[in-house]
Amino acid sequence: MDNSVLTNPTNSEIPVDLFVSKKHPGLPRGDLGFLDSAGNVVFQVTHQSLKSASNKRVLLDGTGNPLLTLCLSNSGCWLGYKGGKAEENQLIFRVKRTKNKLTRIELEVFVGGEISTEATCDFKVKGFPFQKSCSIYSGNDIVAQV
Repeated sequence: MDNSVLTNPTNSEIPVDLFVSKKHPGLPRGDLGFLDSAGNVVFQVTHQSLKSASNKRVLLDGTGNPLLTLCLSNSGCWLGYKGGKAEENQLIFRVKRTKNKLTRIELEVFVGGEISTEATCDFKVKGFPFQKSCSIYSGNDIVAQV
């Protein structure tokens, strides 16, 4: 009998519905929560502290552990760091806005710790704020839609 561990196929899709709320009773005022169908907070976006600048956010898991810190750089790019601190050796991605119109927003996402002006983006995000929707592309292929 084979005792090897079974793994999920890499192309399997497991849809998860999350609801976004600023007014959930379990959230501090001003925080953004992502809730499952049972109303449990799965993720939370918060300011690091009330004294910090408004250009820094922290993504927390459902138990309050920091997963990701987002900081707005002087160049206008958002930088994503692993964990609860913005340490340069923990940089995992940066996001640059390429189109900002009333009806359409486009972003380029660069994965990895290097910041180079000549780098090619890894993903593009194209969104429509009034439709509350966006698509994420890798090359010409759609990899996610919200």
